[in-house]
Amino acid sequence: MPGLLRGVARTAVVAGTATAVSNRVSRRQQGRWATQQGGSEANAPQQPAPAAAPPPPDMSSKIDQLQQLGELKAQGVLTEAEFEEQKRRILDS
Repeated sequence: MPGLLRGVARTAVVAGTATAVSNRVSRRQQGRWATQQGGSEANAPQQPAPAAAPPPPDMSSKIDQLQQLGELKAQGVLTEAEFEEQKRRILDS
């Protein structure tokens, strides 16, 4: 039972990290769009603001990869160092 709880907790941490990264990417992207639109508004006619941008299509695949990585680590297939290295690679891509 403790092993199961530990695995669930680790998966939750990985999923939480992925969510935080996704939110940060979305905020950064919206900020860039806002500055790009701010500079071009004087030269272009008013356009309606786009609806909330969905996260990049590859973010869901990153989340899936991180969850699988967490499961492998929980099963003992990956060491802590291997897990951290693979997580860094997924998040940097």
